[in-house]
Amino acid sequence: MNLESVKTLYRAEMARSLRTVLQSIVSPVISTSLYFVVFGAAIGTRISEVNGVSYGAFIVPGLIMLMLLTQSVSNASFGIFFPRFSGSIYEILSAPMSYIEIVLGYVGAAATKSVILGLIVLATARLFVPFSIAHPLMMLVFLLLTAVTFSLLGFIIGIWADGFEKLQLVPLLVITPLTFLGGTFYSIDMLPPFWQAVTLANPVVYLVSGFRWSFYGIGDVSVWLSLGMILLFLCVALTTIAWIFRSGYRLRP
Repeated sequence: MNLESVKTLYRAEMARSLRTVLQSIVSPVISTSLYFVVFGAAIGTRISEVNGVSYGAFIVPGLIMLMLLTQSVSNASFGIFFPRFSGSIYEILSAPMSYIEIVLGYVGAAATKSVILGLIVLATARLFVPFSIAHPLMMLVFLLLTAVTFSLLGFIIGIWADGFEKLQLVPLLVITPLTFLGGTFYSIDMLPPFWQAVTLANPVVYLVSGFRWSFYGIGDVSVWLSLGMILLFLCVALTTIAWIFRSGYRLRP
């Protein structure tokens, strides 16, 4: 494996984030902080506890997951889309690099940025509500797996999209609604039985539930089921990317 090529792509993507620090880091942190203020202050006064956890602390894992999913997809999709848009992708494809090295460079940078943002939001949440992390190792496992998996999804979207409109289509119309309906601000146990069954068809439920379990030891589904689901998503994303490079889908003129 050509590690120097991976480092070059990785550093270039990380440097792009430093050049747009307001958009890449400050903006997501401020947006997530506003959720803490609005939902924690407004709704928290009406819902004191959920499953024995104060409402303000209960929504912390969900808000981190919301930011993590959207930022992972956005960072990775734009990272690969812009070289396609500018035509520089052909220089990368003609370089002595395997598709694994290309994916490692782009997806690694996107996942790193998302994890950094997640940790910043985690630290920022301390300013608003007190909370504990019962299983810090599992918290980091879910954080890393989610960032990598959805960065891979963003990479796929960046190759599929043929315009900036399509680039925002999936994050805005699919990822964000699924996250809001996936137990970010509530436990699915609070829903009627029929809607509980419907909600379990939402894949984001398993991510939010597993991540919340790592904080408080509670979840809407088994933590092992949550871990199994994210590993399944990871395998599907890797298989799709392997097919894209083998077939040349949207990569060949």
